Amino acid sequence: MKILFLGDVVGAAGCAFLEQRLWGVRKLLGADFVVANGENASVGNGLLPGDAKRLKNAGVDVITTGNHVFNRWELRSLLDEDEALLRPHNYPQAPGTGWGVYATPFGRVAVINLIGRTFLANVDCPFRTADRLLEKTADVAVRVVDFHAEATSEKLALCAYLDGRVTAVVGTHTHVQTADEAVSPVGTATITDLGMTGPVDSILGMGKQQVLERFLTGIPVRLQPGSGEVELCGALVETDERGRAQSIERIRLR
Repeated sequence: MKILFLGDVVGAAGCAFLEQRLWGVRKLLGADFVVANGENASVGNGLLPGDAKRLKNAGVDVITTGNHVFNRWELRSLLDEDEALLRPHNYPQAPGTGWGVYATPFGRVAVINLIGRTFLANVDCPFRTADRLLEKTADVAVRVVDFHAEATSEKLALCAYLDGRVTAVVGTHTHVQTADEAVSPVGTATITDLGMTGPVDSILGMGKQQVLERFLTGIPVRLQPGSGEVELCGALVETDERGRAQSIERIRLR
């Protein structure tokens, strides 16, 4: 089985790119299952129900999220209703869930969504939460984790903690793709950040001038997504029937 993970989808441009290109990318890469982080897919960040529908129609099988998921409360009821829309499970009390098991022609896939605590929210321990979810999915061979976290050290720590227990741990949140993809000797694929699917001529997907104004003045400025050419960033993981990763490949497409 080949699983394509996509980094944070940013704004209307990121959604439109996937609508136009994702089915072709799936065919090109031979991807059997697609997981995309959608927490920045709507204007102003967060995720609106209409944009969640766009991502699924574009070819995304499971949408994961992160610290911006609750910025748009219009999504609250959909989190409870849509099994393919996840929020980080270690929020202690929140609508929706952070894990699911999904059927594919090549067997079942368990997807787990967690958020880090370093420089982010004071939530439940992602490590202990992962332990509990692995118990719930013990009968599923292929188990993958989207860890939405700021600190590389925390991401690497979770990769080490789950080594040999899951098929893959992929990081999201920073919007900058890292070059540390690897498969451990016991078959867990890892990368600390997938990057983003959004405008190339930007700062983390946002307009450069607005971001610079924030840094230069210290005054809050409402950010808008950048414009122009869009880049898709992510990783393709191939796994065997036992749930052991065989390879991981960084993906960057314009």
